[in-house]
Amino acid sequence: MDLGLKNKVAIIAGSSEGIGRAAAEAFGAAGANVALCARTENKLNAAAEEIRKAHKVEVFAQAVDVTDFNGLEGFVSAVAKKFGRIDICVANAGGPPPKSFLSITMDEWRKAVDLSFLSVVAFARSVIPHMQRNRWGRLVTITSTSVRQPIPDLILSSAVRPAVVGLVKSLAIEFGKDGITVNNVAPGYTATERLKELAGVRALAAGISEQEIYEKWAADIPIRRLAKPEEIADTIAWLASDRAASITGQTIIVDGGNYRGM
Repeated sequence: MDLGLKNKVAIIAGSSEGIGRAAAEAFGAAGANVALCARTENKLNAAAEEIRKAHKVEVFAQAVDVTDFNGLEGFVSAVAKKFGRIDICVANAGGPPPKSFLSITMDEWRKAVDLSFLSVVAFARSVIPHMQRNRWGRLVTITSTSVRQPIPDLILSSAVRPAVVGLVKSLAIEFGKDGITVNNVAPGYTATERLKELAGVRALAAGISEQEIYEKWAADIPIRRLAKPEEIADTIAWLASDRAASITGQTIIVDGGNYRGM
């Protein structure tokens, strides 16, 4: 299916590995020029080179911590200067660490708000004016199913990430007139390094192996397996295309049917 993304310019944050990396690959495969950012420079540059070679698209990469809001704004400005436009922004960041409520300090709460919520605000503030000029834009946020139901051990994520859903709804209403859609993708258990971290915490607490934790998760999912990062990426790319032009202000859950709510 042609998504109509050829020669579009897409920013993908947190794109050195995991879902962000898979999303960058999906946009490159669709012919979009991509701008990548992440904290780990060597992984980021390796990802950029692989995408450049595989898909023959232009790739811009810069090491950025998305909680450094001045650095984030500078990155967006550099992307606009290089490509002359910004069409798509995928706001993504690794989630807060798994912890129990009483073990979380106030400083950790502030860091979680910066990472999971204010980084999205900063991206939106930086990219929307560029999209308004072209009367077309796509802002896609990545959260998790914690925006629909709390996840044990991930109280920081469960408490902070629902704010992103409120932001998505509000931005969709305000900027729809400018040809900009704003949507959220909420992955379930997905085979990433972050999930491995959570599996380690759960395994240690339960006195069992990580593999047993993975098997338990898979058994609870209707499709009986974890999602692949590429499957989340395909959803993101589709939301960024004209195929999804009438969808805005929505949260799309990609979790193999694990969320049981109506």
